[in-house]
Amino acid sequence: MKPAKLVLGLSLVAGAGLAVAPASAAWEPTKPVEFVVMAGKGGGADKAVRLMQSIISKNDLAPVPVIPVNKPGGSGAEALVYMSKSKKGDNHTLMFTLNSFYTTPLRQKGLGVNIENFTPVMRMAEDTFCLWVNSDRKDINNVDDFVKAAKAKGKDWIMAGTGKNSEDNLLTDFLNTAYGLEMKYVPYKGGGKVAKELAGNNAHSTVNNPSEQLGFFEAGATKPLACFTDERIGLFKDAPTFKEIGKDFVYYMQRTTVGAPGMSAEAAAYYQGLFKKVFESDEWQTYRKKKALQGDALSGDALMSYWKKERDVHKVMLQKMGAIK
Repeated sequence: MKPAKLVLGLSLVAGAGLAVAPASAAWEPTKPVEFVVMAGKGGGADKAVRLMQSIISKNDLAPVPVIPVNKPGGSGAEALVYMSKSKKGDNHTLMFTLNSFYTTPLRQKGLGVNIENFTPVMRMAEDTFCLWVNSDRKDINNVDDFVKAAKAKGKDWIMAGTGKNSEDNLLTDFLNTAYGLEMKYVPYKGGGKVAKELAGNNAHSTVNNPSEQLGFFEAGATKPLACFTDERIGLFKDAPTFKEIGKDFVYYMQRTTVGAPGMSAEAAAYYQGLFKKVFESDEWQTYRKKKALQGDALSGDALMSYWKKERDVHKVMLQKMGAIK
């Protein structure tokens, strides 16, 4: 498992271990399971949920349908409030999270959302980030070229991202600070939309996940300049890590299934067993490799510990960028 390492020497060591209840737990869902995505359609989270849905359906892993529902509003606030208020104690509602699981409650205290109240089911992966530009930019082939071009354009340089004060916003803030840039961050409701903006030359750069830009990359429309990972991503062998070029900044985003606050222990055990099967499936492992996903499966108390530590790290990041006090 690779923990998230953050700027200014701040690091996080996630809890180890995987506590998974037996798949033979007596409880089973008796009606369709709603699988909430706290992001828009076409992004990394949405694609992952729809793949998991297909794995469950194809392999008859559940006695009822699993139905994806996108609730991207307010950088995930819509989904968080829906789960916390409307679905409290519900055994038939799940949510797939991004790092806005931490940042949105920290930024919007009025939501009354405490992530410790959610039911830890299974961390399915940690997603990666890269800095992307359109392939039409023949003058930009590395980070030095990028910095030169972005400095020349100043506040007119557009960095498209998913949500305000989100993961993409945090990475943009890092780049602005680390390289003395003034890029304008423009938020959209999903990573798929962000990727299209760059491919269509409506933005100058993005920090998309590989899964979101992969199609455009394979079509030759976009190119990665560097990645926020510990080691180079096999899909993009020519793109160095920021560590390699002198910026010790590594950042991952959780891809985690959580249950509603107050979910019964029996239901939690059932879903932990279900998503353990999904994680171990050939389809999911192939997807992880193809989309450059990292991180081990994590569940139970170890997953809750991971959430708490990541929340503390993101609190410091948000304070440094002036998003919270």
